Amino acid sequence: MIGTLVNTVAVAAGGMIGLVLKKNMPERVTTIYFQAIGLFTLAIGMSMAVKMEDILIVVASLAIGSLLGEWMNIEKGATGMSVYLKKKFRVGNEKFSEGLITAFLLFCVGSMTILGTIQEGTGGSPDLLYTKSLMDFFSAILLASAFGFGVVVSAVPLLIFQGALTLLAMYAGSFFTDEIILGLTSVGGVLLVGLGINILEIKKLRIMNMLPALVVVVLLLWIFK
Repeated sequence: MIGTLVNTVAVAAGGMIGLVLKKNMPERVTTIYFQAIGLFTLAIGMSMAVKMEDILIVVASLAIGSLLGEWMNIEKGATGMSVYLKKKFRVGNEKFSEGLITAFLLFCVGSMTILGTIQEGTGGSPDLLYTKSLMDFFSAILLASAFGFGVVVSAVPLLIFQGALTLLAMYAGSFFTDEIILGLTSVGGVLLVGLGINILEIKKLRIMNMLPALVVVVLLLWIFK
């Protein structure tokens, strides 16, 4: 799991550098910077979603996953957790939750994450995760300078998520077919588009409650494909 560990350190280090840069940003610069980050998130999401196949399964996954997330009220729980963490670490940034979920999706939901963990978990080289680590390092600097400490904290769920995928690949590498990888990337892209809309303050979408769609799409593709 050396690739995942390097990736975790890269995100945390990049986030800390971003926090230093954030302190020197005037409000006028911060505003337009948020707009740029929102457009960047939209562009990343659309580039992931445009390759979408099995549209009915993707739509069904988003619908079922959103209903499950709403039933579990994930967003309320995440908000409570973020309030606790803000008090614990004495963080006053109101963008903490948004930074945490934005960074997690950008860093963890993509073909490079899945392919890299599968490659390492099945005994291959971690080179793909090293490349991802370098990209995430610079992305974390930008995100943390906009959203604050939530981006640094995102290194923890990244470690858990990628570590779990690596362990799963060690014992069931063949489970991650091309269809499942593409399905995860497509659903993740749609969620990133929603995050971009939130960041640009076009409309407030409960993206947290849609996260179960990432699990549902894997199950549906496994059943039907």
